[in-house]
Amino acid sequence: MDSSTRRRATRQKLYEAAVTLIAEQGFSATTVDEIAERAGVAKGTVYYNFASKTVLFEELLRHGVGLLTASLRTAAEETAARGSSRVDALDAMIRAGLLFIDRYPAFTQLYVAELWRTNRAWQDTLLVVRQEAVAVVEEVLREAVETGELSPEVDIPLTAAALVGMVLVAALDWQSFQRERSIDEVHGALSLLLQGRVSGRGAGLGPSCA
Repeated sequence: MDSSTRRRATRQKLYEAAVTLIAEQGFSATTVDEIAERAGVAKGTVYYNFASKTVLFEELLRHGVGLLTASLRTAAEETAARGSSRVDALDAMIRAGLLFIDRYPAFTQLYVAELWRTNRAWQDTLLVVRQEAVAVVEEVLREAVETGELSPEVDIPLTAAALVGMVLVAALDWQSFQRERSIDEVHGALSLLLQGRVSGRGAGLGPSCA
């Protein structure tokens, strides 16, 4: 294993340790000593990789949201490669988001909690990475409007944010209070909302909602 691979592996262990501890007890209560101990490394290793606990957390946010953004983009690209519609791509992105949250529940809890704080040193970073994730959804929505799949009256930035928010909140509720449900059930419920079939009229986000 070369040095860059070892460093990536070490950083991954530190990310996992930090996100779990901070989700359990909060940022202020979590110490570098605890992060090092949970990761199974020396305290100096933390400072070798990150200048401070704050920098570690900021990079953790970049890393985690980057993984989410990549999973959303892959879902959209794979759907497009099959020749499916943009609405199908949005549906695939919902499932990709649920799979991500199911795999990284502690990070998701942390991310959602931090979105509502305004006094953090990493606030600007959080806003940037959040927009990167939302922008992937915006791109698909914009294509859907341009091809006539969706109404030109769709507010693309707000709708993209709403879709991402819907997945985050519904998934956290599933993780916390409805664990007996399968991911297929949760995806199915959110898919109905996307397709606009909850009312039974099949309006959706499509041209008929114009």
